Amino acid sequence: MNPPSNAVPGYLDLSSSVRERMTRLKERDVVLEVRGMGKKFKTKDGDVVALNEINFKTHRREFVCVIGPSGCGKSTLIRILAGLESATSGEVLLDGKPVTGPGPERGMVFQGYTLFPWLTVKKNVMFGPEMNGRGSFTAEREARQWLEIVGLEKFADVYPQQLSGGMKQRVAIARALVNQPRILLMDEPFGALDAQTRLKMQTHLLEIWKNIDITVLFITHDLDEAIFLADRILVLKANPGEIAELIEVNLDRPRGIPDLSGAAFHAIKARLTELIHAPASEPDDGIELHPVRMIDVSDNVD
Repeated sequence: MNPPSNAVPGYLDLSSSVRERMTRLKERDVVLEVRGMGKKFKTKDGDVVALNEINFKTHRREFVCVIGPSGCGKSTLIRILAGLESATSGEVLLDGKPVTGPGPERGMVFQGYTLFPWLTVKKNVMFGPEMNGRGSFTAEREARQWLEIVGLEKFADVYPQQLSGGMKQRVAIARALVNQPRILLMDEPFGALDAQTRLKMQTHLLEIWKNIDITVLFITHDLDEAIFLADRILVLKANPGEIAELIEVNLDRPRGIPDLSGAAFHAIKARLTELIHAPASEPDDGIELHPVRMIDVSDNVD
């Protein structure tokens, strides 16, 4: 079963330049393929289906964002792709080979700052290469190269607690990429950043992605972020987590701040909002509110 593909009229129809780019992209090798993947969790009340019949492919140097409502299984999906959890059914293939556990061919960046606080920035980036058997000289040379790429070469000898949130995530990206993975998996990596820093990090990530041979699968709850970054957006629906739609982003590259206010951007966002947010008649997550008035009835805010 293939994920539904978007063909909504208007600004969601692909421009000729974007259509050509998407055609070239789909002619590239498939890096990641997910076939009929499902995940169930056992509870005292029975099985809970977190993901059901997930099918999609990601091509070399493609940037795919995954969005969906709370509880749709986004983080579960990326943990399975990273090999940190196992699927209940189906399979995940990387370059045609089954994923059975963590591996250096998949880099992972989490939302939280997962750096080792007792190691300097350089030593944090060196950690992976050294664990993979490369000598200290080679590991240091590679770490310095990646710190230069992410713009932190001047901070090689400081400790993580001396860095801002955005700088910490740049170190985390360098630490993931120094192992030269085939795909970079990112689980809401900018979610804890303020709006201004977040936009800077998005722009910086696109610049890195443009200049290296890497495929990116990026989990986010932010619709603007997904549209700004992605070639395609995989939309999940909840209960159970299934693919609602796979949307091709009708924005040329390179992208900048003006693209966040264009008609095409707003049309895509409207479609994503329609897919993600349940109708007002449906209670969100099955929770019904029973508000109790705790102020004077004459003191209205309406």
